[in-house]
Order: sequence, then C-alpha cells, then structure tokens
Amino acid sequence: MNKKRCLNCGHSVSDEYCAHCGQKSDTARITPVLFIKNDVLGSIWHVEARFLNTLKEILIRPGITATNYISGKRIRYYNFISLLLILFGFNVIAFHLFINTAKIDLQAEDSKTIDFFSKYSKATLLFLIPVLACNAWIVFRKIKFNLAEHFVIATVSLIGILVFFLTDDLISIMGTYKPLSGISDGIDRVLETAFVFFPAFAYINAFRKNYSWAGLAWRLLVFYILVLSEILAVMLFIEKFL
Repeated sequence: MNKKRCLNCGHSVSDEYCAHCGQKSDTARITPVLFIKNDVLGSIWHVEARFLNTLKEILIRPGITATNYISGKRIRYYNFISLLLILFGFNVIAFHLFINTAKIDLQAEDSKTIDFFSKYSKATLLFLIPVLACNAWIVFRKIKFNLAEHFVIATVSLIGILVFFLTDDLISIMGTYKPLSGISDGIDRVLETAFVFFPAFAYINAFRKNYSWAGLAWRLLVFYILVLSEILAVMLFIEKFL
C-alpha cells in the first residue's frame, strides 16, 4: 500500500496537514472552478473573516484579546501591526476627505492643529504606542508583563482608538449634509469620549481580576496623568523647535 506524500516536501502524511511543512495534504490539480473557489474566494473570505473578527474582539473585549495574544492564542487573530497600519491608512484618507468635503473656513488655531497632525501623523502614531506601553509597565507592575507584552496591549488600544477616529471622520462627512448635522454633532461627542477612554476600558478588561476597583481606579488616574503630560510636552517641544 502506497503511503500518501506531501506534494510540497515529499514527507509522508496521514492527517489533513503535513506535519513537516504545514501544507494541506489534499492539494488537488488546479482547475478553473477550484482556483476560483479555493484560491480566490477562499483567500478573500479567510482574510476578511479574520480581519473583521479581530476588530470585533478588540472593540468588545480589548484587554482579553491582548492577553490571549500574549498567552500564545494567536492564530485566530489578524496580525495587530498590519491591522494598525491598514486602519491608519483609512484614517488618513477619511480625514483628508472630510477636510475637502466640509469646505469650511478654519480658524487659525484649528488650521495649525490640522497642519500639525498632517505633518506629524506617523510620528504621533509611533509615539503613542511606547507612551501607553511604558506607562502601563510602570503603573501595572503587579501583572509581571514585560515591556514587549505591554506593547501588545498598547497596540490593541490604539487600534480601538483608530476605529473610533475613522468612524468619527465618516460621521463628520455625513454631517456636512445639513439635515444630518445635528445628529452628526451628537455622535461626534460620543465617539470623542469613546476614543479618549478606550485605553482605560482595555486595561480594565485585561486586569480586572488582578486588582480591586479602587486599585484600578487610582492606577488608571496616574496612567492618564502621565500619558497626557508626556503627549503635551512632546507637542509643545515639536511646536517650538520643529
């Protein structure tokens, strides 16, 4: 009796996947139907499903999602860094689309703020993750996570923030249509509150079992004071010297 062999590496296989290289054992000849069904539609659905599922998990239980990833449960999630960069790209497009669609006369201070974030948006993104991670590493020392693991939680927090930013920009674009402007303003305020406090939600979700509510409250207060102070200091430095 001939043993079934992997068509990729030649090793014997007895399961759905080759234990040596990981390729599926039932690789069949490529036909038009199989190519469309498995390679095209299958790949799109697999990526899209994992992408959307990861976003859903991050928005509903960001802390648990991050700690699952840290503990090794990773195959279920879309790569966090790739997800972050995709959302960042969408945010840049949506932000500039809103500015062009709104056609509003900006005050000097508003224009200056927009110019700042347009010029330093990538630097701001890269800066925020280590700020969140380093301060969380200091404040939540009891957890015994290393700095790299805190970077994972910070990345998840920033993904959530970018989702709210993107939604806010899209709602603001809809708000340029006068009948929807009142509704848009109300939703904007809710979303602005959401992205400010999303990191707090993430850390509560991650560490609720490790601290009392009082312990979480004062740590988050210190965390926000540190983060906001550092962001303000960097913005003032950039504004003055760059």
